[in-house]
Amino acid sequence: MSQHSFDSEELDGYIKIDKYNTEKVDRIASHYTDILECLGEDPKREGLVKTPERVAKALQFLTHGYDIDAAEVLKGAMFEEDYSQMVVVKDIEVYSLCEHHMLPFFGKAHIAYIPNGHIVGLSKIPRVVDIFARRLQVQERLTNEIRDCIQETLGARGVAVVMECKHMCMAMRGVQKQNSVTTTSAFTGAFQNDVTRSEFLRLITADLA
Repeated sequence: MSQHSFDSEELDGYIKIDKYNTEKVDRIASHYTDILECLGEDPKREGLVKTPERVAKALQFLTHGYDIDAAEVLKGAMFEEDYSQMVVVKDIEVYSLCEHHMLPFFGKAHIAYIPNGHIVGLSKIPRVVDIFARRLQVQERLTNEIRDCIQETLGARGVAVVMECKHMCMAMRGVQKQNSVTTTSAFTGAFQNDVTRSEFLRLITADLA
């Protein structure tokens, strides 16, 4: 049986509880002690004594999407509804780790679906994004996974996903292009029609305020 530790912190009346697998924390932390030494650092100096443990906990949080079934999250908030127009949730924050260098990439996702007898609680769309983003990823696969999960679970008439992200593996190393943005898109069903897709793209770029 896995063991967990709980760190609780009260902020403005809200209790934040972080759950960790202590066995995994210890195992990951031991490797980071070696990594610090390989980098020429002293893992015993004051500023680094707890760094391996902190990194281990951070990595567990940043990859906790492996432990969650995104389809089950959607199924838990599906409702029968006679609505057949486009539902758009845009400007969803995305934070993930590139699987090639384990450096962050981040940006926004814009998602739409056309219901086919069922709608889903709006908060579950960003939740699905987060579940897949909290894994080691490439942006192209992340875009497709979000699309496929929503399409297959809701049986929608169509799903559209556009993602715009900055990659630290491009900004901090390699070509070091700090202002480059990578855009990916994935469409199913009705969104493969030029008119419907154009309407979606217009909605996600328009300022409706």
